[in-house]
Amino acid sequence: QVQVVESGGGLVQPGGSLRLSCAASGSIFSIRSMGWYRQAPGKQRELVATIVGGADRNYADSVKGRFTISGDNAKNTVYLQMNTLKPEDTAVYYCNFVIRDDSLWFRDYWGQGTQVTVSS
Repeated sequence: QVQVVESGGGLVQPGGSLRLSCAASGSIFSIRSMGWYRQAPGKQRELVATIVGGADRNYADSVKGRFTISGDNAKNTVYLQMNTLKPEDTAVYYCNFVIRDDSLWFRDYWGQGTQVTVSS
């Protein structure tokens, strides 16, 4: 069993900053990737940023230069620092881990989602 818990999020004015955190715990043998996705009302879930293999970072074009993803392998935790937030960043943000668990297969694990609202 693996549990994934997110924290952070909330209401912020345009131009402001927020930091999201997400921790995985339980039967974790290894982590292939960590990442963040978001889903705005009426839209499909989209990739925001990922870390693959602990070092390879990828960002959606819409957040490059404003968002930074980082990970703490010792704590099985991934962070998303969001700066210069815009109203179009408003969405529910989900963290994702690809984890080799006690089945010895790699599986997707998702956080519960946290609302980020950018509005004046």
